[in-house]
Amino acid sequence: MAEGDIEEFIEQNRHLSELVDTYRGISESEKHWKARRAFLFRNINDFEDPHIDQLLALSMVWANNVFLGCRYSPDLLEKVNEMAEGIVVEDAPVFKTRDEIMKNQKR
Repeated sequence: MAEGDIEEFIEQNRHLSELVDTYRGISESEKHWKARRAFLFRNINDFEDPHIDQLLALSMVWANNVFLGCRYSPDLLEKVNEMAEGIVVEDAPVFKTRDEIMKNQKR
């Protein structure tokens, strides 16, 4: 969903928007929450109760990978990246592995 699509979705689904807003973590920055919220809105119709916890966990995996550089299994990352397709995160950090850093220092 593009940002305009998300705003339109929120207007049409105010009750769902209020529910999703309860999932914001106390330590999430506005930028982090905006991206994770888009992830939740994009996928919430595919997860009905009692499976909403699975969606929340997947949203955290995606956000932790994008914003913190956390690594997960290739299958899991492929799944969450497919779920996040079309979500644009401006100024996302770029992470290098230890091996990449060491390779560059040897040059």
